[in-house]
Amino acid sequence: MIRIASLLLTVPLLAACASGVPEVIRTPLAEAPTVAQVRADPDRHLGRRVRWGGSIVRVHNREQDTLVEVVALRLRSDGRPVGEKERTEGRFLARIGGFVDPAVFSKGRSITVVGTLEPAAKRKIGAYPYLFPVVGVEHYYLWEPLRRRPPPPPPPWWYDPWCPDPFYPWRCHPAWW
Repeated sequence: MIRIASLLLTVPLLAACASGVPEVIRTPLAEAPTVAQVRADPDRHLGRRVRWGGSIVRVHNREQDTLVEVVALRLRSDGRPVGEKERTEGRFLARIGGFVDPAVFSKGRSITVVGTLEPAAKRKIGAYPYLFPVVGVEHYYLWEPLRRRPPPPPPPWWYDPWCPDPFYPWRCHPAWW
């Protein structure tokens, strides 16, 4: 009976550990240059493999491929981009073969790409000329948006006599503002 119970508990735990993120996205590359290093000297890094990620700015579909402009963010250990856009290393272009739907690859979505560096492209951001490192994408992963969790309810002893919602007083707690 104990074996059956332990088996029934182990199977859901193992299923919860399974990840839909490809191994190539989760595995960091050894000695890969950063976006800032490539922007400083793009010709030196041509042909090197990188694993970069960030937040999508815009998508430009062309006849044979698609250019995805990305604000580079640091990556967590699993490859997911995190951090504030104020602390970025710059922008890069991810060249993906074929068509990608701009409605799916929408502004603000997180993406991680693995590929090789191609010659940099000069484009403008507004009126400012900008040198974009270009990654020929071999693999990419479009991340689901993170869900924002509501704060936990206040402790049971917390009470606000001026709360307008007497049935759900935790909504008046400052953490919910």
